[in-house]
Amino acid sequence: MTESNTVPLRGISSMATRQVLAELTQAYAERSGQGTDIASVGGVDAAKRVQAGEAFDLVILASDAIDKLIAAGHLLPGRVDLVVSSVAACVPAGAPVPDLSSEAAVKATVLAAGKVSYSTGPSGVALQKLFADWGMAEAVAGKTVQAPPGVPVASLVASGEVALGFQQLSELLHVPGITIVGGLPEPIRIVTVFSAGIGAHTPRADAVRALLAFMTSADADAAKQRQGMAPA
Repeated sequence: MTESNTVPLRGISSMATRQVLAELTQAYAERSGQGTDIASVGGVDAAKRVQAGEAFDLVILASDAIDKLIAAGHLLPGRVDLVVSSVAACVPAGAPVPDLSSEAAVKATVLAAGKVSYSTGPSGVALQKLFADWGMAEAVAGKTVQAPPGVPVASLVASGEVALGFQQLSELLHVPGITIVGGLPEPIRIVTVFSAGIGAHTPRADAVRALLAFMTSADADAAKQRQGMAPA
């Protein structure tokens, strides 16, 4: 182990990739000796911290957010796509499981639900657009609860605060007190690509590239699938 290995790489990510990054960085540390310390917070807050100049060796966010940080000079050129994540729905454990088999069924389920929750992240933005496209943004505005950054939608569902929640499948896994209904059907399936960028001022760009090479290799595919994601 070299001296540089003893200093963990410092990163920040959105909550959606927290579990898979924990598994992958542990596996990489075991094979390379290089530690990695990634803070997982709300994606909006993560982007703000990077924009404010906080120093990170690597940043993992939705691909469009990474592109904006690269364009603004906060990250080095060269986005690295890591995982593909789909949005799924959940209800409180023991509640009737709604029908999500078609676009019409999802629309009816949303209208019939008491309170509906989504995140401030890309899945929430996509859902708001979907409701607007359906012409029912005003109809559901009074019963939607947007989870604050860093607060899992599943926690609001588990507590009974809301009856129906939508978020990345990876963020619904391992949460007690909910039943995962499943993903959205075509043609309204919501998919987000989560990508990595290298800090513009990091002195350890080569070490980050080595980590990302592992994260995008076939050796990382099983961990991604275990955490409800797919290789990018």
